[in-house]
This record gives sequence, structure tokens and C-alpha cells, in this order.
Amino acid sequence: MREKCWKDKNLKFLRTLIVLLLIQFKAYALIEVDITRGNLSPLPVAVSPLSSDKKSLAEVEKILKIKDIGSEISLVVENNLKQTGLFNPLAKDAFLQKPDIAHFKPRFEDWKLIKAQALITGKVEIINENLRVEFRLWDVLAAKEMLAIAFTTVPTNWRRVGHIITDKVYERLTGEKGYFDTRIIYVAEEGPKTKRIKKLAIMDQDGFNVKYLTLGNELVLTPRFNPTNQMVTYLSYFRNLPRVYLLDIETGVQEVVGDFPGMTFAPRFSPDGKKIIMSFASDGNSDIYTMDLENRIVERITNHPSIDTSPSYSPNGKYICFNSDRSGYQQIYVMKSDGSNVKRISFGRGLYGTPVWSPRGDLIAFTKLHKGKFYIGVMRIDGSGERLLTENFYQEAPSWSPNGRVLVFYRETKTDEKGEGFSAKLWSIDLTGYNERQVQTKTDASDPSWSSLLSN
Repeated sequence: MREKCWKDKNLKFLRTLIVLLLIQFKAYALIEVDITRGNLSPLPVAVSPLSSDKKSLAEVEKILKIKDIGSEISLVVENNLKQTGLFNPLAKDAFLQKPDIAHFKPRFEDWKLIKAQALITGKVEIINENLRVEFRLWDVLAAKEMLAIAFTTVPTNWRRVGHIITDKVYERLTGEKGYFDTRIIYVAEEGPKTKRIKKLAIMDQDGFNVKYLTLGNELVLTPRFNPTNQMVTYLSYFRNLPRVYLLDIETGVQEVVGDFPGMTFAPRFSPDGKKIIMSFASDGNSDIYTMDLENRIVERITNHPSIDTSPSYSPNGKYICFNSDRSGYQQIYVMKSDGSNVKRISFGRGLYGTPVWSPRGDLIAFTKLHKGKFYIGVMRIDGSGERLLTENFYQEAPSWSPNGRVLVFYRETKTDEKGEGFSAKLWSIDLTGYNERQVQTKTDASDPSWSSLLSN
């Protein structure tokens, strides 16, 4: 007996509407994916190409110049699952069943033969010039359907459909929200190290659909998303003076928040999006301030004869983590959002910086410098349980995936004796520390910021 649950939800994406119809079934599955073990035992999964009729294929090819849209969407899903380290997508040349037949009635024995434990099938068609995609997730061992979903959207959103499918599969198999229907904003860099051209750029989390948001005629630093993913705040230098900007990603409208001489780090949004928090120098002292975006009122949060920088709100907005040298050298502190009850939480050897509160609220990510090496690590909000996930010559600026499972950061390489060979690239690593990979970008890249889920 199956319980069906239909859910309609409108999803806005750059003026485009996606309608999501969700059918959720009771859990028959024997499949369990241990998200705490990284890639130690990835789950074998078969991602079948999505089937399509000849008429739909011809229409899609005419619109998108893509011959087999079903195979392309399945490839998006396959690559997303592979990058997690939790899944092992099986080679398609081993599949024994055609996609159109497998979608409606899989021969589970055929899929068991190639050692698949989970199977993803689907169908693509054009209806009234819209792209309709449906897919199913099957438990091969239990011979049961686990999930069925149908999407209707404009054809140009086909990659997003692949990301949303992955999110639903990931959630069904792990019990946690996915992070694939997201974007990353970063600083795209080109040119020699001494004369870099830096632009704001935004892309899908897998590196596709890159869009440049600034021209590169001004230095830009540390872009950060607001909670709705529509706005970003960043630091730019206008005539050698630091300015904080707000930029509407959809419209391209840019607004100067204010001039803040001595700014050390660009601001971040509060969880409700009504304030930004930042640090800048005033009267020879670097402290943390907030600005109400509605009335532009600036409030000083810290007042200490030290360097207080890199503030980041907790998900509930009640607390702030930051780094400060008030103990003599740079460490991480936590305080209430009004600046009271300041507590040091890091006590390890080395210098700690760029703390960022996890969206789950349970961890704080940071950069650590110790004995000439840079580390990306995490600790609990009371400072306990410090774990260093990765080390390198130079790396910093961690940013969380929306489910709090993965960090994206940037890493720089050494230059040679001639000052050549420099590069800056984005990397990601999960909380296990096992699954580290480079995030592909068209140019060098730094200062990444991960959006929240575009769809829920």
C-alpha cells in the first residue's frame, strides 16, 4: 500500500517559473547512506538516461541545440552524485535495459547483475513549448519505487532540473537536504599576480552557467549572498577608497551602502537580511559594526583596543562569531548579537581567522595558520572538537553549503623564482575530510560564497 502526497510549489529563477509536483512514497528501502563516512563506501547507483519520444527530441534540439536532452540531464545528476563521494554512478555501457522500458517497469534482476543498489530513471517531453521531466528513484534490492517527481519548466532550465532531481535523490537516500540547486558567487581573476583583473562572477555550484556581474575596472572583494539569494554585498575600491555595495543579481542594479575608510573585511547579511555586519577602523581602532539597511543607522557592536574582524551571525541571529587579537594573537570569539558576553573559543596553537557559522548552527568553520601552513577546519560553537580538514601552502575564506555538509574555499599556489606560476582556484571538502575536489572555473577564482537552496 502506497501513500501518495502531491505538492505544488512555484520556484523563481531569473524570471522563470518552475512548477514542481512531488509524489512521496512510504519508505520500503533497505538502502542506507552513511553521510559521516565520506567516500569510504560509496553506494552503487545506476543513473539511466531519461527517455524521450522523437517529436520531443526534435523540438528540444531546435530550441537548445542539444541532440539528446535526456542523456544530458542524467549526466548532470550523475556528476552531482559522484562529487559527493557518497555515491558511485555505474558505467552506462553496462546497462541491460533500455531507458523507456526501465522508467516504468525495471527488471530489477538486470540491475542487480551490475551491482546497482539504487536506480534512477526518467522521461522528457515537450508539452505546449514547455519541458516536462519526470523521474523515479528505485530501491533495486527491495524492488520498490521510492520516489516519483515531475517538473514543468521552460527548456532553458534543463540543467536546474538535473540539480533539483539530485537534491531529491540525495535527501531521500541520506535523510538530509541536498545542496545542488545552488549557486556560488566568487571573484574571477585574470592576469599576472602584480596586476590582477578581478570581476564578480556567479555560477551554478557545478561550474556551469557562469555570469560576470562587474566589468573588472575596479577591485572587488569578498561577495556575500543575502538570505533570499537575490542580493549580494561586496567590498570595492573606488578611487582607492573602500566602498560597500549592494547588488541585485537579477536586475543588475547596484547601490552604494557607504564609504568606510579602513574597512578590513566586506560585510555579511544578518539571517533576516535586514542588517549587514562588518568591521572597519575608526579612530585607529578596528571594531565590528552593524548597519540597518532600511534607515542606514550604524551601530557599534565591539569597543576594544584590539583588531576585531570577520564577523558572522549564527543562523538564529542571536550570536556573532569573529576573530580578534585581544588575547595577544588572533583567535576566534563568540558574543551575543548586541556585543555582550564575549567569550574566546579557540585555544589551539596558531592564528585563527575568517570564522563562519554553519547554517545548521552546530559548527564554526575557520582558517588557521600554523608553522607556515594554512588549514581549513571546523570546531563546535563552544570551541571543542576542533578538526583540521585540509592543509596547503595558502588557503582561506571557507563558505558553507546550505546543508552544512560541505565547505568551499580558495587555494593559491606558490610563484616560481621569476614570479610566474601563480594561480588561485576554488576547492571544496566535506566534513569527513576525505572528499576534497577542485571546483572548475573558467578563470582563476577566490573569495567564494555559497548560496542557500534556490528551491525547497
